[in-house]
Order: sequence, then C-alpha cells, then structure tokens
Amino acid sequence: MPNDFAAVQNPYRMANASVSPDSRFILGNLRTDAPHLGLMLPRFAPAISQLSNTQLSGLTPLGRDLQLFRDGDLECWYTPFEHINVAAKIVLVGITPGQTQLLNGLREVRAQLCRGSSVADALAAAKLVGAFSGNLRQHLVALLDNAGFHTWLGLPSALDLFGSAHGLLHTTSVLRHAVFYKGKNYNGTPNMLRHPVLRRHLLEHFAVEAANLQHAMFVPLGDKAAAALEFLSGEGALSRAQIFAGLPHPSPANIERIQFFTGQKPQSALSGKTNAAKLISARTSLQQRLRALSVPGAQLS
Repeated sequence: MPNDFAAVQNPYRMANASVSPDSRFILGNLRTDAPHLGLMLPRFAPAISQLSNTQLSGLTPLGRDLQLFRDGDLECWYTPFEHINVAAKIVLVGITPGQTQLLNGLREVRAQLCRGSSVADALAAAKLVGAFSGNLRQHLVALLDNAGFHTWLGLPSALDLFGSAHGLLHTTSVLRHAVFYKGKNYNGTPNMLRHPVLRRHLLEHFAVEAANLQHAMFVPLGDKAAAALEFLSGEGALSRAQIFAGLPHPSPANIERIQFFTGQKPQSALSGKTNAAKLISARTSLQQRLRALSVPGAQLS
C-alpha cells in the first residue's frame, strides 16, 4: 500500500510534498508548535456571521457556503474544532462531530468572534462546548476509570479531564468536520478507508492533527475510530504504540457493552448481541498496558 500520508504531511517534515491546493494552503500555514490549525475559520467566518437563529437551532438547513464537499449521499460541513492542545497527554477520538456538536460549535465561534475574540480563543472556546456532555460523558468517565487511564494520568478520576485537568485532554474525530450520510450523522458507512473522498478528508485533516500530538496517547471510541487510527499508524501519522484501543463507544445506545465493560452487568445477563470475550480481552489488554506505563521511565514508544 502506498504511503498516502506522505503526500499531505507537515511540510516542515517534507518540504517537497505533492498535495492538493487546499491541502497546501492548510499545511503551508501549519506549525507543529501551534495550539490550533486555525486556518479555515477566517475563510468561513463571513458565512458563519450570517447564520440565522433557525439555522443554528437546526430548524432550517445551513447554507452551502459552509459545505466542504458533497459526494452523492455524503455531505461534509465546516466545523470549528480546529484547536489543538499540543500539551495533551490523552486524545479521545470519535468518528465525526454530529449535528448537535456542529451547531453548538458554530454558535459558540460566532458569539466569540462577535465579542472580538481572537481566532485562537474562538476556536478553543468552540472546542470546549458540549465535548462529551450529558450521559455520554458519564459513560466515558466510567469506561476510562475502569481501564485505569486516571491512574496513569495521576488523577482521582477521568472526570477531572473535563474540569481541573482539562489541560491534559484533547478531543477530536477522525473525520474532523461533520459528515452526514443520507441526511443523518455518519456512523461509519460507507467505509471511510475505502471511500476516496472520506479517505482524503481523513488524511488532509486528522492525520495532520495527529502529527502535532506525537507524545500523546490516542484512545479511539469504538471500532470504526480504532480502524482509522490503525490505518494512519501504517501511513506514519502516529505510532502504533500511541494507540490504546478497546473501549466500547460511550453512546447510551451502547449501554449493555458499557455496563459489562465496567462491571455493572454480569456476563450471564448479556444478550446475544454482546461479545463478552472481545470486551474482556480488550479490557485486560488496556489494563495491562496502562499498568506497564506506571513503571518509572516507561514511555509510549
């Protein structure tokens, strides 16, 4: 398989990379020590400022001037989650922002810009809004704590990542801008690694983001995000040692797997839809790897 990432990686590492005009614009303005990419927001700020309250509440469609691409039943919209916390020790990785996250982000970045905030501050604020909120956050914290991530981070609980220890956390998605399929939140179909447009989006956005987080641990939420990270490790965007896969997705729709993984539901009570052996293996592997990192001098690589 050719190394697709080599064509779009940071030009500070590969000055003569052959990339698309859009990628060259993004990469040409990227510094690996920058706290955010922050390069697309100026392009979309005029359109964001014109959004109506009905558009921002989801009652009427967004304008096409915020659309990054449309390919058949797939649509992708600019999402202002470009901030990168390069100091993060742990990166939580979803598939793509959903409609709620997209609208919350657009609302916040518009409010920030109207108040005169800088691009950097506006993007940082937009990233914080609604990150794994509600039941999703509750389930996520339980999963992280059960595996032992909080111990490795030196925290009483992973809940602190969303409070006093937020500087240790970076949240993102393998398809960083919101993707929809047939008008609904994209859930992994069609396969992003086989679909040329989605694959390019993965490489041009998330792969560059990952390259700025070389010392962080990446925790994919669910199998689809994990598969994308494994692919990118083969492309050189991050090392396989950085990937700590195995957590079930924290969505309330996945409650049985969450409850079994966290010890709240016995194996005897599981339905036929839950693969207990797979979850036990994943949990054991994560716990062992995290314990090994607690040894003085242990590193991800």
